[in-house]
This record gives sequence, C-alpha cells and structure tokens, in this order.
Amino acid sequence: MIENLSIRPFVASTDTSHLSDIWFRASMIAHDFIGEQTLREQKPMMEGVYLPMATTVVACLDDRPVGFASLLDDHIAALFVDPDYQGKGIGKALLRHIETGRDALSLEVYLANEAAIGFYRAMGFKVVSQRETDDQGLPHPNAKMLWNRA
Repeated sequence: MIENLSIRPFVASTDTSHLSDIWFRASMIAHDFIGEQTLREQKPMMEGVYLPMATTVVACLDDRPVGFASLLDDHIAALFVDPDYQGKGIGKALLRHIETGRDALSLEVYLANEAAIGFYRAMGFKVVSQRETDDQGLPHPNAKMLWNRA
C-alpha cells in the first residue's frame, strides 16, 4: 500500500477534468480494443453524465487524484487508477473503501480486460453472467461479477 494515500468524496468543480483524464488514459490501455476515437467520443459523457450521476470517491496522493471509484447504489460503475500508479494497491484501497458497510457489490467488466477480471477475482468477485455486447450495443463481450460479504 502506498503511504500518504487518502480517499475522499468527489468534488465536481475540481475533480472532473482530473478523473476524466485518468479514465481516458487508463481506458486507452485496458480498453484498447474499443479504439481511441470511440473513447474520445465517450469522454464528454464521462464528464457530463456518468461522474455527476454516480457517488464517486477519489484516491489521492498528497492531494493529487490518482484513482476513483463510482457507484450507482451497490453497482460499481467505474474503478480506474492512473496508469502511472497501477499495481501499488490503490485499486484495492478504493474497493475496500466502497465495500465498507455493504453486503454485496456488482460490476460489469469487458472480457477482453483480463487484468481487471483477475483483479476482481482476487478481491472476491465471481462471474455470474456474460453478454455479447456492451452498453452501447457494440460487440465487446462483458461479464457481470458479484461480491458478497462472507
């Protein structure tokens, strides 16, 4: 775990551009199969729709955002870590933070994102179903994963 890591609520006026940038750079690696053009087209939706509609927490190192998790009730809508800080326990810290006080969490992940599937499995999530298209109807298979407090 990284020292000096704090997790705080999202502040739209100061965090939106930082989190959008983290989302885009991490997606270019994790979701490269979607393509840069489509990700660029989705970026305004992340900023103007997805972040505002979710309950989001921000992981910071020395007050600098390095990751975030967004929830819609008990569904993880997003969990992204700045590529420069991946593999250092930030994703795990975010997940542990949002599971506090919950008995269950769900999420969807692209099947092509094997690193994310491995991460979530290691954190106790199980694949419960799959579908052949993403939320935009594009042919990117998704898996639904669930976590239950044991």
